[in-house]
Amino acid sequence: MIRLHYVPSTASMAPHILLEELGVDFELIKIDQQNGGLNTPAYRALNPNGLIPVLEDGDIVLYETAAICLHLVDTHPAQGLMPPLGSAARAQAYKWLSWLSTTLQQALVIYFYPERWASDAAAIAQVRAHAQQKVLRLLEQIDSQLASHGQPWLLGADYSLLDPYAMMLCRWTRNFDGHKARDYAHIGPWLQRVLARPAVQRVLATEQLAQPWV
Repeated sequence: MIRLHYVPSTASMAPHILLEELGVDFELIKIDQQNGGLNTPAYRALNPNGLIPVLEDGDIVLYETAAICLHLVDTHPAQGLMPPLGSAARAQAYKWLSWLSTTLQQALVIYFYPERWASDAAAIAQVRAHAQQKVLRLLEQIDSQLASHGQPWLLGADYSLLDPYAMMLCRWTRNFDGHKARDYAHIGPWLQRVLARPAVQRVLATEQLAQPWV
């Protein structure tokens, strides 16, 4: 049995959506983050970093969202949620997944946790403001990618793991002051296409997330 340790509306959302898309049996284990659930000895034994998500697949224990997503699609290749191994499209998918996890996601982490990089209130506000501007500049790359091919999904004609992953990160901008991911000309319609997928709707319902979803 596959088990996903999750917190609603966090980095566990992308693997949660993939599990629904794959149609496999899985168990959700909700972590009580507010009451120290990420710091228990049992959870730290699974992920010593104390972060979400963790996936258990038999004897395999994985953390890091990108690694979990790749494991899920690679162990269920028939669903076609990644391009074929060795293809040019697969190489592009690796590029975008790495960019999403190490560039855009990390800029968002700075926005949400600026106190990790500054100590006084003025500096914290400045760090957050700079992080928000960086995120908005990075979103232009997603918008340009969608514009470049005119197809419905991030890689082109085929839906892939990149779409729920990128949607998850775009969702985190929904409460930005001013411009948000949904305001970009090509990101906005793409987000609605992702949200319309039944698997995504099931996850939004299960995690009891209120609108605006993005």
